[in-house]
Amino acid sequence: MEQWKSYQKAHQERFLQELIDLLRIPSVSARSEHKNDMLACAKAVQTHLTNAGADKAEIFETPGHPIVFGEKMVDASLPTVLVYGHYDVQPPDPIELWKSGPFEPRIEDGKIFARGACDDKGQFFMHIKALETMHACGTFPCNIKFLIEGEEEVGSPNLATFVKNNQALLKSDVILISDTAMLSLETPSIDIGVRGLSYIEVEVTGPNRDLHSGVYGGAVANPITMLAKMIASCHDENNHITIPGFYDDVVESSAAERAKMAEAPHDDTEYAKDLGVKALWGEKGYSTNERTGIRPTLELNGIWGGYIGEGSKTVLPSKAYAKISTRLVPNQSSKKITELLIQHFESIAPEGVIVKATEHHGGEPYMTPIDSLEYQAAEKAIEATFGKKPIPVRGGGSIPICALFEQELGIKIVFMGFGLDSDNLHSPNEKYDIQNFYKGIETIPYFHHFYAELKK
Repeated sequence: MEQWKSYQKAHQERFLQELIDLLRIPSVSARSEHKNDMLACAKAVQTHLTNAGADKAEIFETPGHPIVFGEKMVDASLPTVLVYGHYDVQPPDPIELWKSGPFEPRIEDGKIFARGACDDKGQFFMHIKALETMHACGTFPCNIKFLIEGEEEVGSPNLATFVKNNQALLKSDVILISDTAMLSLETPSIDIGVRGLSYIEVEVTGPNRDLHSGVYGGAVANPITMLAKMIASCHDENNHITIPGFYDDVVESSAAERAKMAEAPHDDTEYAKDLGVKALWGEKGYSTNERTGIRPTLELNGIWGGYIGEGSKTVLPSKAYAKISTRLVPNQSSKKITELLIQHFESIAPEGVIVKATEHHGGEPYMTPIDSLEYQAAEKAIEATFGKKPIPVRGGGSIPICALFEQELGIKIVFMGFGLDSDNLHSPNEKYDIQNFYKGIETIPYFHHFYAELKK
């Protein structure tokens, strides 16, 4: 273990520079103009795996973006850890809010700013550097496989088929994912679950063309107004979601779990100050941490219609649109919730407009039992490098493929993220603390060590 630390310290500047080079590739999966960038990034990941000591590193084509698979198999009698991550990133918009180019990494105050710095290039790259560390030191407690995809940010439409068709290739004992956050370096934590996701788009159509708002206003239903009213009706005065059946399958957290969550340090005043808001908002009867972890939500992700260009144009638009997502908790089903959402918006359509709701993508919530070997190995690893036991917390985000992994491969997932909630994921000026990056590289080999011990 001392060898690991010595090697990492000697090479940490190179590790950081290699991450910077990876962050320069604009691997935006949602946009077709980045198709070549996606392939270039997949090839870069393949090269890094090979250079780190992987025996095999392959690119698998899909109908969408490529999947990178790698492995280091040292002894069939040892347990095998499958590392999952994604090399695709969110679109960087709005560009004008970035302090530097989203694909021109900038280091400031000990942080690296770039799209994908934390989500997820910086985090999966820790595992490649951990592989390199163990390879260079000749100490492999486990066999290691890598599955790094390029479509996580668009719902992983082709990964399910790949997993189903390659079960022998992916055969492992546990899946290790670093695509989540911890409370801080001072207060380490482990996500014991992620929420599910249901994402729809709503289209509201009124008149058959855009109209003069002076000539027709007041006589014809305005699609933007109607859409706004429908969206506003989805929450009551207690910010409780009003869609019939939405909460039917929600598993309520016990008093003991809520008490455990309350142990995590949190200050609503500082939280609001950091976000630049005067007050927080959420479901009545729950704390901020509970609202973002153990409760389902419904959020408006985008709304548009009519004239939004420079200056004014007095128009009554023909159409209006919205993108709406819900975060789900055990035992909610993304398929069921999506059906509820679509039915609800179509059923509450006011007279004078036509409403069409369509599905984008979704995924199921996932929980890791804290009494599992996987969790215990992660807990021991973090305690070994941080000097204190991590707090178990619920993550607010979603990793749609988790439930399918367990269903198809029959193994558990453990989350060991080193990002922070304040890292501006999916926002301008995404960042990743360099110390968190190094701490992840230091900690990951310990997970392999303790997992191998516990599996004996």
